[in-house]
Amino acid sequence: PERVGAVIVTTWGADGAPVRRDGALTYPPISWQCDRTRRVVGEVLERISAWEIYKITGYQVIPFNTLFKLVWLRREAPRALEEAHTWLMMPGLLVHRLTGELHIEPTSASTMMAMSLGRRDWSDRMLELAGLDPSFFPDWSQPGDVVGHVTDKAGRLCGLRRGTPVVVGGHDTQFAILGSGAGPGEAILSSGTWEILEVRLVEYRPTRLGFREGLMIEADVEPGLWNPQLLMMGSAVLEWIRERLFPDLDRGDYAAMIGEAEGVPPGSGGVTLIPSFVRDSGPTRRFGTLGTLLGLTLKTSRGQIYRAALEGLSFQLRAALGILMRATGLEARGIRVVGGGSRNDLWNQIRADVTGLPITVTAQREATVIGAAMTALFGIGTYGSLEEAGESIRFEEQLFEPSGDRALYDGLFERYAAVPAALRRFYRHGLSGGC
Repeated sequence: PERVGAVIVTTWGADGAPVRRDGALTYPPISWQCDRTRRVVGEVLERISAWEIYKITGYQVIPFNTLFKLVWLRREAPRALEEAHTWLMMPGLLVHRLTGELHIEPTSASTMMAMSLGRRDWSDRMLELAGLDPSFFPDWSQPGDVVGHVTDKAGRLCGLRRGTPVVVGGHDTQFAILGSGAGPGEAILSSGTWEILEVRLVEYRPTRLGFREGLMIEADVEPGLWNPQLLMMGSAVLEWIRERLFPDLDRGDYAAMIGEAEGVPPGSGGVTLIPSFVRDSGPTRRFGTLGTLLGLTLKTSRGQIYRAALEGLSFQLRAALGILMRATGLEARGIRVVGGGSRNDLWNQIRADVTGLPITVTAQREATVIGAAMTALFGIGTYGSLEEAGESIRFEEQLFEPSGDRALYDGLFERYAAVPAALRRFYRHGLSGGC
């Protein structure tokens, strides 16, 4: 414990809970996986359009957005808000357990669909939809601030010294961007159960194109920067395949699956997987839908299906990169991949071949941890700035350049790109007509 200089908390966005002044919950956190808030989306959209929401908050209308939870509580459990002193997002709930202090910061708050994101402050108009105003929330803290110190009780429970500084963290995605080591013109792909393709920009600029194509914008760790991003299905697709087609392998034996896929030529023998690319705006979007598998024959092997998934997810990445560049004006010169999905060398090579861009991965895959450590060390004065903290890190990098398969994948991508529109027409007209 004496070697621990600071504690910092990063975790997922969207979820939080109302609390009393002492931090006791007045209602349990509503998970992003719970669909109860879907019921209030329609009534919110009767009061404000999805485009107006996007212009103010940078966020698409997604049923698990925090604001919908606040609206639901106001309607279905009003005492939870009436008895609450404030609202804490997940990092804030954990920090309170460590320090007894109440705080909220912009990276987590920007996932709430409640901020005027360009001002990096609350939106009165959005909060009014839930019958709230900015006074309901704690004063703003910024990543890198020392919010408090570890208490006696928390120290005993966690094996930490009493009085250890606790530094403001926040939403894990933003800290992964900070800790990725990405340079100018380099997009960042945070690859895990979900994949998030994102960049850092010096202006907040919501556009009609970005709105139409599902782009979201969140607050960067550093004030004056914003993170446009696209959310997609990721290795959850691969886990689904592992559970159903590779039950004979140990849970962590990914090398065996990759080995079977490496023996399959590009194109996967005609098998095509179309992931469920989350881009349609509105409350009807279905998170957790894997997509569509085409081209199966009686001779299709599980290695072909696994490779088809890697190719389909890489095609999805190329489509998302095109949207991101058109919506932001960025000319991407490379992609830096972080997270668990960066450990798959075959996938990284396919990404390079499909996008035609160099793919960079670092020896330290968990960029959120690096970004959080940079912020904590800045917060306790080890470094004078986040930039100085970043410069202190020597990244060991592995580069995947496009190979001779790039031209083949260009042709396959054209075929892939034509399929989703046809499938949408089929599901909209064919199935509804009893086809």
